[in-house]
Amino acid sequence: MFTFELINPVTALSRKEQIEQTATALFKAKGFTATSMRDLANALGIEAASIYSHIKSKEEILQRVCFRMAQEFFEAMDAAQALEGTATERLQRAIAAHVQVLTRNTAASAVFLHEWRHLSEPFHSTFLSLRDKYEARLREIIRFGMANGEFSVPDEKFAALTILSGLNWIHTWYKPEGKMDAHEIAQNLSVMLLNGLTNDKLTLQAKSFTLHTPQTNLT
Repeated sequence: MFTFELINPVTALSRKEQIEQTATALFKAKGFTATSMRDLANALGIEAASIYSHIKSKEEILQRVCFRMAQEFFEAMDAAQALEGTATERLQRAIAAHVQVLTRNTAASAVFLHEWRHLSEPFHSTFLSLRDKYEARLREIIRFGMANGEFSVPDEKFAALTILSGLNWIHTWYKPEGKMDAHEIAQNLSVMLLNGLTNDKLTLQAKSFTLHTPQTNLT
């Protein structure tokens, strides 16, 4: 039996929001292909036929989750990069922004990171294009740091992918009640990742910073 994390247990959700939230939890737990509409109906305690009055298919939910999350990552990156600063500061803010989005809804994050492969065309190609654009934003920061001598890396793409790989498993172990909150995780990850990028041998100290990102009601 699966248990589902209610994102906003106090706020009354519409039936469509309930369907999306429950489907997202099922996609994370079982995978998109292994989740049937009957599974979704059973989890919701309703008849399978009634779901179709709110959504056309389970892929519609996958599309909504993947592209909403993509938008949130870009909005968070925009907010993080709105301020001027060194490449190190910009990269710290980008890491913090990424962590904030990942930890706000770990079920949606898991679906976004792993189930996008099941998107049909043209959504699959559009998603890949967005992913490439996001990676390019990170590479731009690293390239800026390489140009001014802050970073010393053999390849900017490898560095960007290494950072993203280190961040994108957070959803598998992050707990809101855990030892570190999202802000502390971002700071510690910045230290660990940037120590491997700095051109000097001094230990990079985690700086306290405030990041304002758009707050959305995730379902």
